Amino acid sequence: MTTLTPGALQTDPVSGLSYRLLLPQPLAPRRCLVLLHGVGGNETSVAGLAEGIADDTLVVLARGPLALGPTQFAWFQVSFTADGPRIVPEQAEQSRQALIQLLAELQRQHGVAAQQTVVAGFSQGGIMSAGVALTSPESVAGFGLLSGRILPEIAALLASRERLGRLQGFVAHGEHDSKLPVEWAQRAHAWLDELGVSHALRLYPIDHSISAPMQADFLRWLAALG
Repeated sequence: MTTLTPGALQTDPVSGLSYRLLLPQPLAPRRCLVLLHGVGGNETSVAGLAEGIADDTLVVLARGPLALGPTQFAWFQVSFTADGPRIVPEQAEQSRQALIQLLAELQRQHGVAAQQTVVAGFSQGGIMSAGVALTSPESVAGFGLLSGRILPEIAALLASRERLGRLQGFVAHGEHDSKLPVEWAQRAHAWLDELGVSHALRLYPIDHSISAPMQADFLRWLAALG
């Protein structure tokens, strides 16, 4: 199995987002996987999700635009209250639009079709992945929502059932998640059913993290997309 390592940081001039490619990258990629980190992480913190991925897949590690520290980034600010998470919706919307632009540029530069592109992430990265896919399903074939949630704030932006009909989703969550309780995964499951989005729901006996079984299930789901 080839060992993948993050390449040099580069910035997309269209979206303004920075990212790294996992190396060695395929010469003629058939598929593209864009991975998004959570709050306080960075692009390299989700690289392990791609361990064991097919050699024909271009893996892109994107960095959130909001700097929290020298190596800590986010897609939007969030505070956790007794009534649940509270976000800065304008930042989430700017990141959503930037990610859609980044996907289009990556597909153009590397010759990969949207129908062969998946966006996935952990925690806030999963939130952004679901937000991009459910509002712009033409941009991707599927999305991975790992220990995240679907923002209620995107309700008015959701694509029609007809446009969402070909989208595939993977929802994975820890049953003992102390940051985003498992109820968020159950709400996502119900909402995706309501929208007619085909998806898998997997729960694991873990806290707010990615376990080896979750990562393995995600890669199996990804491979089955064809």
